[in-house]
Amino acid sequence: MQHKWVIGFMDEVWWSRFALPGLAVWSERTRPGRIVEQSRARADADAQALACYGLWWAQADQMLLRFVTGRPVSQVTTAFLDWACNELVRQGQRVWVLIGDNASWHVSAEVRRWIAEHNATAKRTGQGMRILVAGLPVKSPWLNKIEPKWQHGKRAIVEMDGTLSAAELEERVCAYFRAARQPRLVQQLPPEEVAKACRGRSKPSPSVQRPAQEAQTQQAA
Repeated sequence: MQHKWVIGFMDEVWWSRFALPGLAVWSERTRPGRIVEQSRARADADAQALACYGLWWAQADQMLLRFVTGRPVSQVTTAFLDWACNELVRQGQRVWVLIGDNASWHVSAEVRRWIAEHNATAKRTGQGMRILVAGLPVKSPWLNKIEPKWQHGKRAIVEMDGTLSAAELEERVCAYFRAARQPRLVQQLPPEEVAKACRGRSKPSPSVQRPAQEAQTQQAA
């Protein structure tokens, strides 16, 4: 491996606050270990699960993590790539061999364009991190070395007889992987979806419209 090159496996995972992983535990015969499945309380305002991007740098035994408000999309992927590149440059690296699957938010035109522009800037300025994409074959998650890390992590952070808040879940995951906790990446809605949502909020509900129409009818009578 060339000096200052990183082989980095990238993937996303959902960390659930309620779903239980497959788990085997040692326990005394008279006191068998049990995992109690929890249900969501009505007053619980936290998300049931949190999306998270990860980069596993095997040579350094290091995991870079960013949780997401929303879900994985191309815009969030490029934000994670930008942040991860800056982190690797800060550690003296210059080239990232990016190994990942063919999820739509990995191979979209937006992501490919961002990587091409990023590499062109790095080449022109002689600074920053270049990204060399090495895509995995379709339907071959076992080739991505980050996948077992997710499985072991879910078993390690599970709460045996309670429920973790979103903040507690995030903190526990970061502690397990010895990763610094970072601000969440935020999924940005496309302008057309924002406009649609605004129109929906500004439009009176049928229950509001009906009394107004009835009042107008009565006045006319």
